Amino acid sequence: MKLIRRTAYLEELKDLLNTPDIKVITGVRRSGKSKLMDSLEELIRENDANSNIIHVNYNLTDFEDILEYHALEAYAEAHYMAGKSNYLLIDEIQMCDGFEKAVNSLHAREKYDIYITGSNAFLQSSDLATLFVGRTYEVQVFPFSFREYLTYFPSENIYGSLTSYITDGGMAGSYLYKSESQRYRYINNEVLNALIVRDIVRKNKIRNEPLLHQLIDFLMDNIGSVTSVRTITNTLASNNMKTDHKTVGKYIAYLCRAFAFYRIRRYDIKGKKYLQSEDKYYLSDQSFRYARLGTKNMDYGRVLENIVAIELLRRGYEVYVGVLYQKEIDFVCTKQGERLYIQVAYDISDRKTFEREVDPLLRIKDAYPKMMIARTYQPAWQYEGIQIVDAADWLTRQP
Repeated sequence: MKLIRRTAYLEELKDLLNTPDIKVITGVRRSGKSKLMDSLEELIRENDANSNIIHVNYNLTDFEDILEYHALEAYAEAHYMAGKSNYLLIDEIQMCDGFEKAVNSLHAREKYDIYITGSNAFLQSSDLATLFVGRTYEVQVFPFSFREYLTYFPSENIYGSLTSYITDGGMAGSYLYKSESQRYRYINNEVLNALIVRDIVRKNKIRNEPLLHQLIDFLMDNIGSVTSVRTITNTLASNNMKTDHKTVGKYIAYLCRAFAFYRIRRYDIKGKKYLQSEDKYYLSDQSFRYARLGTKNMDYGRVLENIVAIELLRRGYEVYVGVLYQKEIDFVCTKQGERLYIQVAYDISDRKTFEREVDPLLRIKDAYPKMMIARTYQPAWQYEGIQIVDAADWLTRQP
């Protein structure tokens, strides 16, 4: 498989070398966490001539004798080298019974710089403070961005490449397969079904697995649509699926904690407050939708909106759905005190469509920048203070 050096993540990890926190690499299944760990080992060797790297990869049978926390700690201690910078890298840590006890003990010894990856269902952001009594620093890994896709599939025609990326998605493991049906079968079986059956169901002891599957189908079919737990519950009930809003809410939370979906809250721009009950949900990778639901309803507009949402999260923004005078702004993005308003549309070549899409941005009276992202196939231009930018150009910009 062709390997791409994931520069942004490696730069972040480079800045974290020899900091006292436990570095936890999280992200959806098959997003490249283990490959990133291999690249981290190379990075350490390049930057620290005095390094001693202890790399435990539980995907390999080499480590099947240390699948219990006492054995893991003993292994690390046996490979520790005094006078060296000792780096402890552990892949798929959830396979070790009682792993948190070993990690906490090794961290307390203050002799190791610790980096770990694990199953997204068993090593969730919300669990880190409970699992590890010491300090943690989370590095969240997403599937390939469009810029990384272009590194894997170089092309001078980025506009045509974006058309391919919309359906191919960012799950690099699928790129090895020749046909679309093979790629989607890999994504559905090795990513989605593994995520649902092996991870979420087992971790949360879910009894009503058919409900979970129907919920996933509903959320995928409605990416980018404002919805509520109660609305989803009623829709499932109308399809003869017995459930209640409490169960649906729990299942959605499980899917979001496992990085399958991302919940984007709604924000009242004028009232400067968050709105309750109704949110939007976006997939961690758009290819999941086509792999599971097929390509009959391509819905390019919703999928492009999904791509932009994930890219904003990838770039470190806090993202909200804006509401102003009953008009919706797709994204209100904040980072380090700055704010950016974004509207996304697939095709704005028709004048009426353009005016409808840009109208919510024109209603915002503050001075923060405003942007329309669409497939224009043209250089960026300004319209009444709003930057109109092609989606491929924006996605390939340096963050």
